[in-house]
Amino acid sequence: MDPDLILRWLHVIGACVLLGTGAGIAFFMLVAHRTGDARFIAQTAGIVVLADLVFTTTAVVAQPITGGLLAWRLGWSFTEGWLLAALVLYAMAGLFWLPVVWIQVQMRELAQNAADNAEPLPLEYHRLFRIWFACGFPAFAAVLVILWLMIARPSIVWI
Repeated sequence: MDPDLILRWLHVIGACVLLGTGAGIAFFMLVAHRTGDARFIAQTAGIVVLADLVFTTTAVVAQPITGGLLAWRLGWSFTEGWLLAALVLYAMAGLFWLPVVWIQVQMRELAQNAADNAEPLPLEYHRLFRIWFACGFPAFAAVLVILWLMIARPSIVWI
């Protein structure tokens, strides 16, 4: 089988995993949050943290490897405008994703403590949720633009 085709396939799968897992995690956390049920939120956040660990982290590690190998094999320069833009956006998405993972763990713990003590969700949970929600928009937008850049490979000139 053609190694370039395998690399492209792996890279596209990784991109789909990042986009799909990101959208799924956001959906399930938002739905759980809207219930206000601390036990349900804690259980959902536990699954979300696991999904981030298993799927998102694997894709986050694999993407630069498959992308780098693919660029090298196809003779693309890392200074090509579209590729450089994708790398900058990837770093930006990562800067938003890392705190989100930590925030999800904290929200899970706060929700579990509230459920265990039959208390309402604490103010800290709500503060963290707002930060988590706000971080999702630039990270998700960056992944969408990266996908477009991968497909369109537009001519971008950096000054």
